[in-house]
Amino acid sequence: MNIFDPFMHLQTVTVVGLGGTGSQVARTVARTVYDMRRTRLHTPALVFIDPDVVEEKNVGRQLFAAGDVGQNKSRVLARRFNQALGLEIAAVDQPLNVRQHIDRSGNLVIGCVDNHDARRELAKAEGIWLDAGNHFDSGQVCMGNTSDCETMLSHIKGSEGKYRYLPSPALLFPQLLEPEPQPVPQPNLSCADLVARGEQHLLINDLVACVVAGYVYKLLHRQPITTFLSYVSVDGLSVRSLPICREELLSYLQT
Repeated sequence: MNIFDPFMHLQTVTVVGLGGTGSQVARTVARTVYDMRRTRLHTPALVFIDPDVVEEKNVGRQLFAAGDVGQNKSRVLARRFNQALGLEIAAVDQPLNVRQHIDRSGNLVIGCVDNHDARRELAKAEGIWLDAGNHFDSGQVCMGNTSDCETMLSHIKGSEGKYRYLPSPALLFPQLLEPEPQPVPQPNLSCADLVARGEQHLLINDLVACVVAGYVYKLLHRQPITTFLSYVSVDGLSVRSLPICREELLSYLQT
């Protein structure tokens, strides 16, 4: 069995994007750190980053209440978990800027964003990048710490049991850093129809966030991590995780 062992002491966990998935991830990460502190384990610093404010449409679908409308998402959630759990989560109400907001070492950066500009900035961060994305009722979670294909390929050839490097989300899915194609106008559909067609399943964010939390829990507790990419489906009520092995990694790197 191969495991991911980056030989890194995680000092900071940063959640970038606090929408449908990110707000749920923030909750589970805060709970994990609270539980670690309760059992007297060393805990990392927590940082929430999101420039957006809570809108009425976010209430119910995301982890916000009606009274949060108009307030910054990162500040709302940091304040809520700090008060409830006695934590010291820092909130950043600006777009991610790696130079300003990410330390140079000991980082776990969790990306829960929905645009290529934010992911391009995420790709600049050093450390481990854990990324979550979803469609209507399916999604994926992937994790890695290098965007250099040659480094990854040479490491695969010499790996025996322990992998110090895994391909970053940008290396696994380069299209994440590219603008999404604009949808073709459909004149037969009303605005309401188009909005409805773009709706996400109510539970997909929760399912994706739960998988993210599983990876985070293992990383913070230094438990063996044997997979690098997980696909989830609400329709199939399933999670399919790919094992860390030469064959699976090469199939992504070579394409």
